[in-house]
Amino acid sequence: MPPVAFQGLLAAALAKSQGNLLPPRLWKFSSSGLFFCFTHPALNCTHFSTVSEPPGITPSSVPPFNRTRTRTPFETQFESWIQKLKPGFTPADVDAALRAQSDADLALDVFRWTALQRGYRHTNGTYLTMIKILISGKRYRQAETLVEEVVAGACPASIPLYNAIIRFCCGRKFLFNRAFDVYKKMLRSDDCKPTLETYTLLLNSLLRRFNNLNVAYVYLHAVRSMTKQMKALGVIPDTFVLNMIIKAYSKCLDVDEAIRVFREMGLYGCVPNGYTYSYIIKGLCEKGRAGPGLGFYKEMRDRLLVPRGSAYMVLICSLAIERKIDDAVEIISDMLGNSMAPDVLTYKTVLEELCRGGRNHDAFELLEEWRKKDAWMGEKNYRTLLNTLRFIDQE
Repeated sequence: MPPVAFQGLLAAALAKSQGNLLPPRLWKFSSSGLFFCFTHPALNCTHFSTVSEPPGITPSSVPPFNRTRTRTPFETQFESWIQKLKPGFTPADVDAALRAQSDADLALDVFRWTALQRGYRHTNGTYLTMIKILISGKRYRQAETLVEEVVAGACPASIPLYNAIIRFCCGRKFLFNRAFDVYKKMLRSDDCKPTLETYTLLLNSLLRRFNNLNVAYVYLHAVRSMTKQMKALGVIPDTFVLNMIIKAYSKCLDVDEAIRVFREMGLYGCVPNGYTYSYIIKGLCEKGRAGPGLGFYKEMRDRLLVPRGSAYMVLICSLAIERKIDDAVEIISDMLGNSMAPDVLTYKTVLEELCRGGRNHDAFELLEEWRKKDAWMGEKNYRTLLNTLRFIDQE
C-alpha cells in the first residue's frame, strides 16, 4: 500500500474514534510528518514521514500533550549523577560519585553505566569502593559477581583490593576456597604479595574450623604451609598471628611445635599474653602433661597474666587426676580471686580425688569455703556436690 494511502486510512480511523487505536496524547502532527510519542522518556518517538496532512485533521485540532512523566526518585538521582559525570571523567570522579551514593543499587548502576562509556576502564580503586558499598548494603550476590570479575582480571591487582576480597570470602561459608584462590594469585604476583593482614584473615578463618579434632588435623597442614610461606616472604608476624599458630598446634596436641613458636616470639619482638599461655597450658594438659602445664601457669602468674577460664579448669582437672590435689586447690582459689568460677565438673573432680585420698573431712570444708567465695555456684550446684560427698562418705 502506498504511504499516502496508509496515512489517509490511519488519519480517518483516528478522526472517527480516538480511543480505538491510541490515546490522543500519544500522537501529533508537525510540518515534517506524523509522530508517535511513548510515555517513557528513554524511548524515541517513532516517525512516519508524510507528504501532506490528512484531510479533516489539522495541528490545531490535536489536543496538547505532555511528553514528560513523573520520574521515580531513583531515576532522578541516577540521572543527576550521570549529568555530574562530565565527558572525559576519570576513575577518581567515578570513585567520588560511588562514595556519595546512599543506596547500594544506585551505586552499582552508576558503576555499570560508567564501565560502558568509551575510553573509560575501572581501576582497582573503583572496584574496591564498589565491593565495600555492596557488602555494607548486604548485596552479597552482586559483590560475589564483582569478585569473580576481579579474579578474572577485570582490573589491575592491588593489595587492598585483594585483602578486601579475602576478608569478604572468609566471612562467607561457601566462598572459603575462593579466599585461598585469591591468596595463591597474590603469591604468583610480582607486586602484590600477601601481607600480615592477608595471613591474619586466612589463619583466623582456618581456626574457626578447628572445632572438630579430625577436621583440625586436615587444616593443620595448611597452617604449617602458610607459616613457612610467611617466613619466606619476610612477613613479620605479630602476637595475634603467632597466637593463632600456637592455638592450631595446641588444638592438634602438637604441643612441642606450639612451644617452639612460643620460644620464637621474642625474635619478632612479640610479647606473650594471657591467650598465648592459655593455649599452651590447655594443649599440655590435654596431652597428659600437667606438670609442664603447671610450670607455664606459674610463669604467667609471675608476669601478672591471668589465664582464660577454660585453661584454669583443664589445668585443675589434670592436676587432680594426677593426684596433685594441693596445687589444684590452690589454683581454684586463684581462679575465684580473679572473679572466675569453675564449673560443677571441675569442683566434683577435685572433691572426688580428695575423698579417694582419704581426705573426706577436707573435702566437706573446702566445699563450704568455695560456696562462700563462689557467687555463681547456686543452691542447686551446691546440693549436687554435697550429695556426691555424702554418697562417697557412706561407701
